[in-house]
Formats: sequence, C-alpha cells, structure tokens
Amino acid sequence: MLYQLHELQHALLTPVRIQAEMTRTLFQSPWNILSYTQAGRTLGAGAELVERMTRRFGRPEFGLTETRIDGRKVDVVEKIIVEKPFCRLLNFSRRIKRNDPKILLVAPMSGHYASLLRGTVEALLPHHDVYITDWEDARQVPLAEEMFNLDTYITYLREFMSLMGPNTHVIAVCQPTVPVLAAVSLMASEKDPNQPLSMTLMGGPVDTRISKTQVTELAETRPLSWFEKSVVYDVPFYYPGAFRRVYPGFLQLTGFMSMNLDRHVGSYMKFYSHLVEGDGESAEAHRKFYNEYLSVMDIPAEFYLQTIETVFIRHLLPRGRMKWRDPHTDQLVDVRPQDIERTALLTIEGELDDISARGQTTAAHELCHSLSQKKQYHHFQLECGHYGIFNGRRWREEIMPRIRHFIRQFDPDCDPVPAKDLETIPDIAPALYSRDVHGIAAVRRWIKENRQESHREDAD
Repeated sequence: MLYQLHELQHALLTPVRIQAEMTRTLFQSPWNILSYTQAGRTLGAGAELVERMTRRFGRPEFGLTETRIDGRKVDVVEKIIVEKPFCRLLNFSRRIKRNDPKILLVAPMSGHYASLLRGTVEALLPHHDVYITDWEDARQVPLAEEMFNLDTYITYLREFMSLMGPNTHVIAVCQPTVPVLAAVSLMASEKDPNQPLSMTLMGGPVDTRISKTQVTELAETRPLSWFEKSVVYDVPFYYPGAFRRVYPGFLQLTGFMSMNLDRHVGSYMKFYSHLVEGDGESAEAHRKFYNEYLSVMDIPAEFYLQTIETVFIRHLLPRGRMKWRDPHTDQLVDVRPQDIERTALLTIEGELDDISARGQTTAAHELCHSLSQKKQYHHFQLECGHYGIFNGRRWREEIMPRIRHFIRQFDPDCDPVPAKDLETIPDIAPALYSRDVHGIAAVRRWIKENRQESHREDAD
C-alpha cells in the first residue's frame, strides 16, 4: 500500500511541478529582463527548488564519449556485451590499439544505478579496458523472468568473469565485495582457469562485526521478518515488473538522506543561495550531483533479504558458513576464501566511511589466509568518506594510482602507462600501500582485537 500511496502523491503533485517548471523557465530565461533582478532570481530559485523536490529522476546515462591517453583525445563507445534479465555487462571500448589490463568493475545493487560510478570509470579509462555491471531496476523486469537473489548475483559474476577470461582484474565497490569474494572463492575451489588475476575490494561489508555503523546496528537489532514487513512491497500493476516483490528505491533514498540529513538540507540551502546570487557554476555542480544521487531503482526482495541475513545478521562469510546454491545442480556449495591462491588482493578503506567502517573490508585478508602475503595489499585513505573512495579528487589522485600500480604489478604483459600520463598522475610504490597498518599481519591482528561478536548467533 505504501508504494501505491507514494505513486499517488507523485501524481497529485504533477500540477504543482508543472507550474513550478513554468515559473522557473520564465524567471531564469536570459530573454526576461526580470531574471537579472534580485526579485526575479529569488522567484526562479524558489520555483526550481519546488520543481526538483517534486520531480522523479530517471535512469542517468554514463555519457562517457572520450578519454585522454598519452595527451591525445581518444573516442569511447559504450557497448553491451551481455544482456541478462537483471543486468547488462557494458564495455567502454576505446578507439585505440592498446594492450591495457582488462577490468570488471562491479557496481553495487543498493539503490543507485551503476552510473553512480561514472567518475570511477572515467578515471580508469585512460589506462584500462573497463567493463561494468549495469544492474536493472527490478520494477522493469517482468515477474515471468527468473527470481533474483544473492545466489543469482554470484552466478552472474562467475559467468561474466568466465566470459572475460583469465586475464581479468575485478574491482568491487561497497556492497558487491561479499558476492565478488564469494564468486572468486568458488572459482578457486573448482580450480577454474578463469580466476581473475587480482581482486580489489573497496569499502565493503566483508565482516560487519568488526566495527559498527548505523547500517549494521539497524540490521543487528531487527529480526529478518521486520525488514520483510517494513520495507518490502509489490510493484504497482502499471509497471513491467508488476507484482514483483521489491525494496522500493524511494524508501532506500529516504534511508540514504536520513543518515546525513543536515548535510543534504545545508546543500539545498547553498543551492538556493547560489541561484539567487547568480552563481551558475556552483548551482550546476549541485544539479549534477543530485541528479545522480536522487536517481534510484527498486531492488528484488529476495536479493535484499538474503543479503541482510547472510551479511549483516548471521555474518556467514567471515564465520566460514556461507553457501552458494549451484543453479545447474541445485546443490549447496561451501564458499571457501581460504582456497584463493592465485588472485592477488587489495583492500581499500576510508577514514571517514560511515557506511562500511574501518576493518570491515580488511577482514578479507584474514579469510584469504592461504594467499601469499606478497599478493596482499591494503590502502587506508585519510580524510575520506564512503563516496570519496571511488569518486572525487582523492579517488583520482591518490586511490586510483594505487589500484593502477597494483593491477599492473600482477599483469606484467600489458602495455606500460604512457609517460605523459605518469607526469599527471604518477605511480605509487607498493611499499606505501600498507603504511597505515604496517603490513598485512598487523591488519589481521587489528581485526582480531576489534571484532565484536554478533549479538545473535544462529542455531546451526
């Protein structure tokens, strides 16, 4: 019922939104002399705020049509490699002949579209052949299609990595760190020749017992039935995915906004001031960010609930009890990170991350204890929040170069980074990766000292 009420509210506000858009257009038009006055800019600013607060933001485009390599502009073409009911595998094909490392960038299925990683892709493009998982809005997938849960997610990743071949490097941003680690573990257990050369896990909930956030505390203080009753609804009948059970995007957005409500309110107040003052550049920066941030999609309920239970309530992966259901045999298979011996591991965390706090991602090193320490690296980014790990200046200038160096360290047959590019963003020596924790052994000790046991141990 809540989903239908939300849709009704949106429909009822349509006249208000249209009127606000007309007023904004009138008082922000360069042909209207009033747009150059304080009163005109004030009316235009107020109208734009109303229009944006009542608008529904659609699926954003990546819009990456070019990059620069060795000081030259290179065209980029977005290609669909694989199209499945809940995901498209995209490749940003560069019109240049280079043998650069092949990257599978796994975007989170946690409310926002994969285009949220536009800045991530943009920074990687000059020196990598980039593929990305572009997840589909569940309300657009007909109910007749397959059910999608965490097991299906892992299956998709295994299929993508097998398709891309053994010289692949996988990067997981936030939520997919767990399914990526699980998928690589399963491939290692089976001695799959298509195991990736390296795996980079960025700000993800590998072991949420280590440090607490609002996200982990909510999950640990509520039974799974509470989530099913409180946030799972049926898609309205007029969408292609009618009657599919989902965690609606608008509810997820409410949760995102409430975690930092003061910051968002302050941002909108600054936006209003910029409009009144005629600061078009600052206003456009606000629009660009929030056009992306406010674009959300529905998540399949099966995937959401299984993730909550597996990752946040029962902590099955770090406890060695996670299993994957093989879609071909319908058998449950143990997920064993300790079997990983080929795939090098880099973990990345941000000092100010309030979604996946310090230690949650580095726990992967303890789980992959059969992996040679020569293949394990960690980077702790100071003064960096969750989104800053994969977007913005610190990502471009400090984190991406470390990833670039790490990947090429385990892919020696690829072309070298052009000298002109290194003048702009130099490589980082491998010894600097772990300087904040003095090596992987210290990471493991820190995890053991800081892990908090789950409040709720399951019966098995």
